Amino acid sequence: MNEITFYVKEATSGPTIQEIEDILHELGGIERVLIDTDDGELKIEYNDKQISKERIAITLQQHDYQILLH
Repeated sequence: MNEITFYVKEATSGPTIQEIEDILHELGGIERVLIDTDDGELKIEYNDKQISKERIAITLQQHDYQILLH
């Protein structure tokens, strides 16, 4: 299992967080999603044999979430 961290500008409120979790859990290979509402940090545990970190990032961007660089 691998872990990746993204910072998503919009991930600071309840409804948005639930939507992000729902989107990610629909993808095969996502094991766990933790979101810090203070800074929009997403820690995602995933199976790299089922999904790539690039696919995760692209999926978030396709749903109009802005990934920030830290």
